[in-house]
Amino acid sequence: MGDWAKKAEDQEVSKLVDKLNLDSKSGEETDFDVADPAETSLLIKILGKGLVNTKLSLDIQQKNPNSPLHSVKTFEALHLKASLLKGIYAMGFNTPSKIQETALPTLLADPPQNMIAQSQSGTGKTAAFVLAMLSRVNVALNHPQVLCLSPTYELAIQTGEVAARMGQFCREIKLRFAVRGEEVDRSKKIEEHILIGTPGKLLDWGIKFRLFDMKKITVFVLDEADVMIATQGHHDQCIRIHKMLNPHCQMLFFSATYGKEVMDFARLIVADPTIIRLMREEESLENIKQYYVKCKNEEGKYNAIQNIYGCISVGQAIIFCHTRKTAAWLAAKMTSDGHSVAVLTGDLTVVQRLDVLDRFRSGLEKVLITTNILSRGIDIEQVTIVVNFDLPVDVDGKADCETYLHRIGRTGRFGKKTKKVWNRHKSYNR
Repeated sequence: MGDWAKKAEDQEVSKLVDKLNLDSKSGEETDFDVADPAETSLLIKILGKGLVNTKLSLDIQQKNPNSPLHSVKTFEALHLKASLLKGIYAMGFNTPSKIQETALPTLLADPPQNMIAQSQSGTGKTAAFVLAMLSRVNVALNHPQVLCLSPTYELAIQTGEVAARMGQFCREIKLRFAVRGEEVDRSKKIEEHILIGTPGKLLDWGIKFRLFDMKKITVFVLDEADVMIATQGHHDQCIRIHKMLNPHCQMLFFSATYGKEVMDFARLIVADPTIIRLMREEESLENIKQYYVKCKNEEGKYNAIQNIYGCISVGQAIIFCHTRKTAAWLAAKMTSDGHSVAVLTGDLTVVQRLDVLDRFRSGLEKVLITTNILSRGIDIEQVTIVVNFDLPVDVDGKADCETYLHRIGRTGRFGKKTKKVWNRHKSYNR
């Protein structure tokens, strides 16, 4: 592959960017954006306008391979309480998603079954386990029965909002957040049926302050497990909570990825599980045309982008840069040439990123210039061209082929004929 680190260095336009007198308080160390998995997951959840209509197949591993595998095509087939069914329909769910068809009968089975489920965001995971949480509550008992762990405050709030909407007609079910800023009276036991929060807070309430009996928990949900592993300290906190639970507690483990680290974590938490995976689509390049342009310098790369706009019909485009400075320089240059440009980099808050993405998705800006902060997970259907202004490299300066595939796959998975352009600075062998 050659020395991509050197090539990435060659691509940099820092000497041109310096002329912009940008705020440099972030320093050189933070100019390179790395996507935060928790923030990415939150953006996907908030941006989701409905379930992904996936055609991917399910891979199912049962504790007892000889037992029949049930699936449902309607929510009525689950024999839910009328108030819960009403909440599901009020949320706009008409029929179960692909993963819900198989997961829900297992989640709601009697006796309870443990589960490990993996699929990308937007496929109905959260709604599936929230439905299981609400269904398992015995309202005659005034103590916590369900624990749901999320890696961050924001993700916990998102899950809680789903639970509140789905259970809006189940007035007798009480829910409480266990997140920062939420205080409790330590002289009284917690009476809410469902606790949704972060590991540290739930660890304090359940073990340190003994505000509820961990042995009386009947359902334990660990959501966003891959993000949990990436968040310092959460792995050990989850293990500590798990050790305090009743052995007969139903264990539910959800993750967007299915790597070795995630599965090693899952095996510590979940005994004898049914494993359901929504097979991740191979990054198919069949409907993606790829081109590369040999350029002599930074101006040559910019001229190549201008030529693209001059000779083909462009709907909306995403341009990936290596650093925030490069993104800022390119945005300023394109704006001065009359292009409607948005910039999304790691120095924006989640709220600001949402605003940028909403404007771009609604067509107010036609070009989105970004960094690796947006290379994974977030898809925008209107995009017809992705430009790699800089080659993707990892923190060690090595070729980051996986990120390249994620970048160019921003729209390919929608089945459209999408053109991809790889801008290059120097002439060298691939």
